[in-house]
Amino acid sequence: MTAPVPLLPAPEERLTRYGQLRDRILRDPDWGRMLRWFAPLVVTVVAAVLRLVNLGHPHQLAFDETYYVKDAWSLWTLGYEGTWGENANEAFITLQELPLADNGSFVVHPPLGKWLIALGMSIGGPDNTVGWRLATALLGTATVLLVYLIARRLTGSIVVATVAGSLLAIDGLSIVMSRTALLDGPLTFFIVLGALFILIDRDRTIPLLEISDTEAPEPLWGRVLWRRPWLIAAGVALGAACAVKWSGLYALAAFGLYVVVTDALARRRAGVALWPSSAAFRQGPVSFVLLVFPAFATYLVSWTGWLVTDGGYSRDSDPNPLIALWNYHRAILNFHVGLNSGHPYASAAWEWPLLLRPTAVWVGTDPAPCGVDHCIAVISTIPNPLIWYASIAAAGYLVYRLVRAWVTRRPIEPALTFPLVGLAATYIPWLMFPERTIFQFYTVAMAPFLAIGLAVVLRVLAGRREDPLHRRQAGERTVMVFLVVVVLVSAFYYPVWTGVSVPYDFWLLHNWLPGWV
Repeated sequence: MTAPVPLLPAPEERLTRYGQLRDRILRDPDWGRMLRWFAPLVVTVVAAVLRLVNLGHPHQLAFDETYYVKDAWSLWTLGYEGTWGENANEAFITLQELPLADNGSFVVHPPLGKWLIALGMSIGGPDNTVGWRLATALLGTATVLLVYLIARRLTGSIVVATVAGSLLAIDGLSIVMSRTALLDGPLTFFIVLGALFILIDRDRTIPLLEISDTEAPEPLWGRVLWRRPWLIAAGVALGAACAVKWSGLYALAAFGLYVVVTDALARRRAGVALWPSSAAFRQGPVSFVLLVFPAFATYLVSWTGWLVTDGGYSRDSDPNPLIALWNYHRAILNFHVGLNSGHPYASAAWEWPLLLRPTAVWVGTDPAPCGVDHCIAVISTIPNPLIWYASIAAAGYLVYRLVRAWVTRRPIEPALTFPLVGLAATYIPWLMFPERTIFQFYTVAMAPFLAIGLAVVLRVLAGRREDPLHRRQAGERTVMVFLVVVVLVSAFYYPVWTGVSVPYDFWLLHNWLPGWV
């Protein structure tokens, strides 16, 4: 009698070498525990190094720093934005007597982002360029960590989260906007922070919504939940985004709609008979109160300096400070509606996916020696082109998956849809203003969601555990080669993102399209 032949696993059930290594590490208690905190730490440290090293260069106001740095110092000294006299930019560099008058200046962005810039300036003084940019650099670094946390929560995968965080950490657009004292970096941070809180609220709330009434297997309305602290936290974060730039309102509206939709789907799964009406008309108003009221309160608090002083623009338009603030906001709205003055680096929103016109934030008039006669030093908001175009393609794939799931009535995976919510909030509204003067660097608010979406699609490309072995091997190799090339491209572009003096011909190699010059 012959011995039974042991059954061998089918080829498609074997793990790739990467899969074997991954499982060996994650299933080991010590290695798995270390990786859970080591991966986000490394990603954050890399982001910090790329954003903080030589942060004070250039030692002059770059692009719209001429507005926000001066307004920040005015807020710190007066409590509101005052009026600057001639040669203010030079005075900041040389620390001459700053020509700041106490009569209010008309500014068109809320004060929170400038208050954050002012905190850094309070450490080093008005002439310290590191102080100008410290807040945006730290918030840009923190945004990378938030992307890791969102991707980790969406996918449950340390690897996918690490890829998502790393893509943003080494992307040029995020690096440049973290190293420049503009408002779009803080805006992005608060939008992504609000997105993380929305996800936490979803994970904590949906299980409660899906608990059916034991006495009524198909309840008519379902539960109404008031105790949602993470939704309140999201309101505070998104209100802070609005207090940096009004475009934060789009994110508040988009994520508010996402809350209602996810509530409705949870009620449908729980067997609630009137699940659309329940989500929209019973839980909806409660969610509105929990999300929007904290957002409004946060926004109003950001104007405290203007409210408690007397010199701000339009402060004397009415004895009631709140009515005066309303008058000021009407003037701001009229300005934004009519903003079509034109700019050499203006780029309409339809051009953004094609990356037709990045912004030159700074061009050095006297570059340092670079080893040849003709040198140039530039800081450009060109993102890593490989990351950018791959992310746009990934977003298109996510739209396809969403449409296919809707048509076939299949369950919709949050990891495939949530990045689209963030992209819708940070991109689609700009399409409604084709004549307005806007810039490619506004896409820094899109970049976190593009990075998450690309990481999710790369996981799909790498293959699932149940896919045939040859499919997973080919997918994993493709992804690894892509990521290696991405890192090399970022290294190639890093001088252009940080204003390093390079040979002119070397700089020309970075301009792949005519509009990049």
